[in-house]
Amino acid sequence: MAPFPLVEPYARGLLDVGEGNRIYWETSGNPDGKPVLCVHGGPGAGGKRNSRTGFDPAKFRIVQFDQRGCGESVPNVADPAVSLEHNTTEHLIADMERLREHLGIEKWLLYGGSWGATLMLAYAERHPERVSEIVLVATFTSTPDEIDWLYGGLRRLLPREWEAFRAGVPEGDRDGDLLAAYSRLLASPDRAVQLRAARDWCAWEDAVIAHETNGRPGQYSDHPDEELITLARLCAHYYGHHAWLGEGAILRDVHHLHGIPAVLIQGRLDLSVPLQAAWRLVRNWPSAELVVIDDAGHTGSRAMGDAVRKAITAFEPV
Repeated sequence: MAPFPLVEPYARGLLDVGEGNRIYWETSGNPDGKPVLCVHGGPGAGGKRNSRTGFDPAKFRIVQFDQRGCGESVPNVADPAVSLEHNTTEHLIADMERLREHLGIEKWLLYGGSWGATLMLAYAERHPERVSEIVLVATFTSTPDEIDWLYGGLRRLLPREWEAFRAGVPEGDRDGDLLAAYSRLLASPDRAVQLRAARDWCAWEDAVIAHETNGRPGQYSDHPDEELITLARLCAHYYGHHAWLGEGAILRDVHHLHGIPAVLIQGRLDLSVPLQAAWRLVRNWPSAELVVIDDAGHTGSRAMGDAVRKAITAFEPV
């Protein structure tokens, strides 16, 4: 199905969320339409503005925002002087609630995937009364098992690329905590050290999706230097702390989501975000449906796009 036009926002701003942070937000579509919040991945990728093209602008009030420290939010963590002390999952959940209140929205549909899935699910479990429906694409719950697979276990399939990723940290750190070692490099006051670490990090992310039909060389790396540093620094920070979620916390607390209609759309060929997390959630979430797309990986496919559109259409206001 063809996307809807990329309509211009009718409102935008920077919302003060405390600790010196202001998050960028914008709204488009119908001001009186059904509210939907698009939650971007990464962490640190920033909100891709074309994500709103999946929603009928005549029917939806489409809200997009950039999470703390990235995109058009300020300050940006590409500056090593910007502390990450007040940039955690708890802070992001609170930011989403503050944005909802600021916009005067009672309930909204949540849409997003990958890291965005972790944040959406954590938010919905904390505030289920504020969520009307959920559409997840590539469900990632940031468990130690999932993170260890993405930044270690995949070496079984990509040994050369993983060795290059491992070689990006000092020799004495290569048999230890790679994410912590990258975090130190990405916080270096030396811009050259920062940028080299960010490029090594993004080269690994590229390698994980390069085999996919919609994958392409440099999919992560082909961005301005500041965006590379922002993405890598926030990824290393969040995943190095397992998103500050207890072991299996999202699955453990899934009962809070019972009654919230949801569609989880998952590519069977997704190496970075395997099917298992979505499968486990749906088995314990009676109001959720799992749609598996056989020809899709993390970068999607035509069939995945059609499944996403079908899910959104099912939740359109009458």
